[in-house]
Amino acid sequence: MPPPRRPNAGGTTSAALPAPRKVPLRSLLRAASVACGVQFGWALQLSLLTPYVQELGIPHAFASLVWLCGPLSGLLVQPLIGHLSDRIAPADSPLGRRRPFIAAGAASIAFSVLTVGFSADLGRLFGDNIRPGSTRYGAIIVYMIGFWLLDVGNNATQGPCRAFLADLTENDPRRTRIANAYFSLFMALGNILGYATGAYSGWYKIFPFTITESCGVSCANLKSAFLLDIIILAITTYVTVVTVQDNPTFGSDEAAPLPSSHEEEAFLFELFGSFKYFTMPVWMVLIVTSLTWIGWFPFILFDTDWMGREIYRGSPEIVADTQKYHDGVRMGSFGLMLNSVLLGITSVVTEKLCRKWGAGLVWGVSNIIMALCFVAMLVITYVAQNLDYGPSGAPPTGIVVASLTVFTILGAPLSITYSIPYAMATSRVENLGLGQGLAMGILNLSIVIPQIIVSLGSGPWDSLFGGGNAPSFWVAAAASFIGGLVAILGLPRARIAPKKRSQR
Repeated sequence: MPPPRRPNAGGTTSAALPAPRKVPLRSLLRAASVACGVQFGWALQLSLLTPYVQELGIPHAFASLVWLCGPLSGLLVQPLIGHLSDRIAPADSPLGRRRPFIAAGAASIAFSVLTVGFSADLGRLFGDNIRPGSTRYGAIIVYMIGFWLLDVGNNATQGPCRAFLADLTENDPRRTRIANAYFSLFMALGNILGYATGAYSGWYKIFPFTITESCGVSCANLKSAFLLDIIILAITTYVTVVTVQDNPTFGSDEAAPLPSSHEEEAFLFELFGSFKYFTMPVWMVLIVTSLTWIGWFPFILFDTDWMGREIYRGSPEIVADTQKYHDGVRMGSFGLMLNSVLLGITSVVTEKLCRKWGAGLVWGVSNIIMALCFVAMLVITYVAQNLDYGPSGAPPTGIVVASLTVFTILGAPLSITYSIPYAMATSRVENLGLGQGLAMGILNLSIVIPQIIVSLGSGPWDSLFGGGNAPSFWVAAAASFIGGLVAILGLPRARIAPKKRSQR
């Protein structure tokens, strides 16, 4: 029986495809390496930018609203990029379908981190008052522009990279899980390097030109860290874009077919129109993903801020307390580095865990562990509030160690979040007629919509109950626990059998 024929972008039928061949695992490893560069910058963004924007003058209650631009851009950018990359044919691009978008996204990231890093200097040119405690409106505007572009770049890069891996693995469930484990491993490496960079307070000595009249030590450290990010991002993007070729027998000879019998002109129509093709297993994956990210996003927003405020009792708004706050932020970055070490270790064993216990059970248990960690953070907050820190004002060693332990343990469920949802979504949309780029865009909706909800509500919600981070962590714990139960009860425990050789 001859191999199947698929319609190309113009609606005609292509010639019979050659027999598929497996892409070597080393190619999957190189294709996933760009995650290291992207995640390096993402780690700096997560650990340093919430504290930094409060230093510029945005109150804590509204700091979460700054992050709203991220999920909003993700809501549109990643599905659009996925849609466009699905429809590119080789004749249209010598770099294939995904790699042009990966390269363009990386360039956007490089430009945006420069904008964020130099926002204080640019704000000074616009007339900002640079006295301590003053609100720097010009710097805030520049920062917001750079922050928006940074999230656009992140979405434009990671979505096509995930789809690129799916193309290279030909939707083989086992190889897809391996590819996503590689992706998680490089994300862990990028996190380790990024958080270690954020935890170091002496970058301004290595790059003395970063200190200016409007940019002090903490600002100069952030600026220097982003310069390092550009170097690492350039190297890893080169490895992915230049050294890995598209799979010649899957996903590159023609654009993917549309999921309906007619072509909608707008990609959003196609995106939301594809919902009617979803089976219950697909919906369950999206539901658990949404609950998982309602749990993660408060932690992502306020992890180092929690360490600086609740544990070190500092404040970016009060000049006398800024040093304690920065000490806490650096300790939080160190905790996130430990988190990334465990994330990397977990990514290595995720495939074995899924084969032994099933992806649904592994995901569910990881969510319950996540919920318990958030409850532990609430307990630590309560204990810290009722302790006497003594004349030095430094937190007791036990409190710091307990906080770092929780940060570290959270690396295991974070690794699961970075791999299993993508692998399960890829395997479940295979027979729906969707391109992998659009499939990643659909999964992205179940990530960014919860982030929008948390961004809008967490700051005002925290202010309603006294201005700390505890209320958001209560919501995170509840959502994580419910998501864990849904995953255990609603997702299959049995592993998905690999495709037979004869089908390849």
